[in-house]
Amino acid sequence: MDNQLNLEHKFVRIGETETVKEGVRIAGYASHFNEVDKGGDVVAKGAYAASLKALEQKGARVKMLWQHDPAQPIGVWDAVREDARGLWVEGRILKDVERGREAAALVRAGAIDGLSIGYRTVKATKNDKGQRLLHELELWEVSLVTFPMLPSARVEAAKGTSPEADDLLRELAAAFEDARHMLARDEAKSEG
Repeated sequence: MDNQLNLEHKFVRIGETETVKEGVRIAGYASHFNEVDKGGDVVAKGAYAASLKALEQKGARVKMLWQHDPAQPIGVWDAVREDARGLWVEGRILKDVERGREAAALVRAGAIDGLSIGYRTVKATKNDKGQRLLHELELWEVSLVTFPMLPSARVEAAKGTSPEADDLLRELAAAFEDARHMLARDEAKSEG
């Protein structure tokens, strides 16, 4: 069915889980901005904004699937949002669903630790390195998968805490990193 919908997939890792009344809670980044994945794609900041807004207006949700199989929903994403770092997801694997029980057991055991996005590319360009820059994506689903495409994206908030508290520190660190790069360029120009 993915071929019929022309969906693409990106893979990332998840981290810690927590058992809750309604299932097993998971949270993590399903996508990181401005990082090259194993397929040579780079997701630009804001790429999900229009899609998330459209879903919200319809009262619809991004689906949680097992290995991108539309016949195997295994839970619900309670929160899907962009922040300064990427696409943050929080959800529950439902243990009332047979595949959900299996998925929860595999996640807790560490046998499955990946997230993957299913989407349709709305707007993309190529850069001078031949990488595809994804500017706008229509997000359909985030799946639990075996092999992540973007291994650096991991859960940073354990047991349901939110990344907003760390956003200011991340932005400050990014500002310092940008300043360091500008100083290094200025030094190289003055030496050259």
